[in-house]
Amino acid sequence: MGMAATHEMSIEELLALPEDGLRHELLDGEHVVTPMPRWAHERAVRRLDRWLGTIVDGRVDVEMLRAGDLRLNTRTVVVPDLFILPSGPGPRLQDWADAPIPLLVVEVLSPSTAARDRGKKRRLYLASGVEEYWIVDLDARVIERWRQGVTRPEIVDGTFEFALNIGVSGAISLPELFAEVLR
Repeated sequence: MGMAATHEMSIEELLALPEDGLRHELLDGEHVVTPMPRWAHERAVRRLDRWLGTIVDGRVDVEMLRAGDLRLNTRTVVVPDLFILPSGPGPRLQDWADAPIPLLVVEVLSPSTAARDRGKKRRLYLASGVEEYWIVDLDARVIERWRQGVTRPEIVDGTFEFALNIGVSGAISLPELFAEVLR
């Protein structure tokens, strides 16, 4: 007996789904639903949002956002925890369909998303041209930094320093971050 054919979802079908409070993504045509994250996840996202926000505040060449329907290609819509987009002169973007490929994407792992964040999503982000992809592992208290052209991540557990090609840079103490988030 053969396997049943699976339906590959389109971006239009994904975006037409009713709002249900869950995170719906399209990963290379595959519809993926993620449950609400745990408290520590949201605290980590909020803390990283504040830190990165102070770094990009006042810049007109980049914009940092939380959770949006980013289209990486015609078969992929992701909703990263945090991301930094290049921003050109003129009015700010109004439609997710017009968003450029991010310079940086940050995903905070949850038990239900770890394999996907480290596997399929990592490959899709890097293949689409994302400069850096950070995987924040709350259980291991590390950040895995993936960059274009590397085959293995840099794993940081002390002071995390970064510098994107566009001149956005900063540093944060990961022991302090995790102590604050996981207390």
